[in-house]
Amino acid sequence: MHKVAQDLFDGEGEHIVLVGGRSRVTGEIVFPYPHGADSALYERIHLQRRGYLWSWTVQRFPPKPPYNGSADLANFRPYAVGYVELPDEIIVESRMVCDDFSQLAIGMPMVLTAEPYRADATGEPVYTFAFRPA
Repeated sequence: MHKVAQDLFDGEGEHIVLVGGRSRVTGEIVFPYPHGADSALYERIHLQRRGYLWSWTVQRFPPKPPYNGSADLANFRPYAVGYVELPDEIIVESRMVCDDFSQLAIGMPMVLTAEPYRADATGEPVYTFAFRPA
């Protein structure tokens, strides 16, 4: 599986987990896992796959650069984006997989999944993470 970014998530399909970091000094959890010199300050951890919708909105127009998703603006479809609280860990910003936005409600249970984000130069799908109603 081609991923949109290195060390963003591990696994495939419905079995992915987000890669976060736990501060070796304070225990604070961050996402995504830090790279470069800061990575030595964090322990690599897998975050919970399930959480609760904390807030959300609908992206009703194509994002502007530096967005590097699908360039097919003629077929753009609005999508939900929001924050999911992973209890006792962190709140994560994410796309929401949901065809009917009226189904989304703050506090509802959500589960992590992988979703095609764009195609690479060879036409292979590039995946990102997203949350869907549990």
